[in-house]
Amino acid sequence: MTDASEVLPDGALEVVVVPRTTDLGDHFEVRRALPSRQKRMVGPFVFLDEMGPHVFAAGKGLDVRPHPHIGLATVTYLFTGEILHRDSLGSVQAIQPGDVNWMTAGRGIVHSQRTAPETRQHESSLSGLQCWVALPRAKEECAPDFRHTGAAELPVEEAEGVSARIIAGSFFGRRSPVATLSDLFYVDVQLQPRARMDIPADYTERAIYVVEGALDLGRDGLFDAGQLLVLKPGKHVTIAAGAAGVRAMLLGGEPMDGARYLTWNFVSSSAERIEQAKDDWREQRFAKVPDETEFIPLPDLPGKPVHYP
Repeated sequence: MTDASEVLPDGALEVVVVPRTTDLGDHFEVRRALPSRQKRMVGPFVFLDEMGPHVFAAGKGLDVRPHPHIGLATVTYLFTGEILHRDSLGSVQAIQPGDVNWMTAGRGIVHSQRTAPETRQHESSLSGLQCWVALPRAKEECAPDFRHTGAAELPVEEAEGVSARIIAGSFFGRRSPVATLSDLFYVDVQLQPRARMDIPADYTERAIYVVEGALDLGRDGLFDAGQLLVLKPGKHVTIAAGAAGVRAMLLGGEPMDGARYLTWNFVSSSAERIEQAKDDWREQRFAKVPDETEFIPLPDLPGKPVHYP
């Protein structure tokens, strides 16, 4: 396999990000590809976590207590399992594989993500991705919103050995019904063994996250699962599957309308707005999630908000 530190100067790759792994307890691992030291943002995507795959024993499950967001949209997409979403708008929604939970925080929202009580009665698996999409400056303080889109509503482009579900935005001439506030794309691609697919240079910033199998980028090399491959602007790219096939997520869009600050769960073009959000959560001025009494306290955050890029 290709050494992630080796990027050909005349190849299609700008950088390869190997995510850092965190154990959240009970050996439930999360791999964070964005933000990273090598790459802070790809288009409007400022955060990318892969969770699992993990098997919870009976009586166990995911428990992400209520916590706040501003200035971004969270995008939850599962490969296996189920998560129950609750938020301060009163939304209660189970998300299953292939569905999209798109939550626009805007000026402020609070949500929790848990394994439902009925699912905890037996052994259960969980794997998937969660992304954050920074909002355009003009929409950072919009009203919070939550939308669920079922897997059957998403367009799927199919060719020989190729299946591509357009989760959000527009790609391959197809557009997802998921409403977004910026020009982006997010696509779940599955290639059968040795199948090939072209990725046009329709967007300035593009990346590929390898979920399963090995992805062949031609002269750039063969890349295992768990790597984010950031592509150079303007480069037409052909990807291919290894001998066992591959599953990968395509993501990106146009560059943001200026830099962003990111601290904890907050994203904003203003450092002062981040400080206000921290104080609002510390003083519990955000709206509450109905039927939830727990919450994640504001951590001890060092220094000033991080400026991206």
